[in-house]
Amino acid sequence: MSRIIREAQPSDMADIMTVMDAAKKIMRQSGNMHQWGEGYPSEAVITADMEKNGGFVIEDDGKVVGYFAFLPSPEPTYARIYEGKWLDDTMPYHVVHRIASYPDVHGIFSCIMDYCFSHDPNIRIDTHRDNRIMKHNIMKHGFTYCGIIYLTSGDERLAYQKLIKSCQFQDFFHLGLDVEHLEVALVFYGLQHDQQYTETGR
Repeated sequence: MSRIIREAQPSDMADIMTVMDAAKKIMRQSGNMHQWGEGYPSEAVITADMEKNGGFVIEDDGKVVGYFAFLPSPEPTYARIYEGKWLDDTMPYHVVHRIASYPDVHGIFSCIMDYCFSHDPNIRIDTHRDNRIMKHNIMKHGFTYCGIIYLTSGDERLAYQKLIKSCQFQDFFHLGLDVEHLEVALVFYGLQHDQQYTETGR
């Protein structure tokens, strides 16, 4: 089997929405009765992901079997966190939203995490309290529970973060950080650099 992750295109919309419907069924069958109510995620939400170049599909042998959003910070609903704190609240990060796949397709979460951490060592994610499957996957992949955040709708979500510190300067350089954020990143991760290399990142 050949599995790839690629940026989603408008022509993928019908396939993506079919995957979303399958994911909702998994939620309901596992006792998660309230997350992703009727009409969510809508085509408008998926289109907004695409417009930010943050919508991605997973294909197995050319068939769309999964979807996720991978978006750069800041995530507005993460500005305040309750009953806890983020592992780090100074560094830029990416957030993963709207993970969905078919029930008979395995390894999707691991595949997504491998892809995301190859692009950013600082990832945040949230999920519904009743989403036992997602909570299990999040913790299994080394995330730390940080606290509670609230969506714009007022709905509660459990928030998690994972930082990979065993990285090199080049891991940050390709993110296109400005010098100020690059300096913060290097100090936080205990990395060394020279002034010439930093200047190149301006």
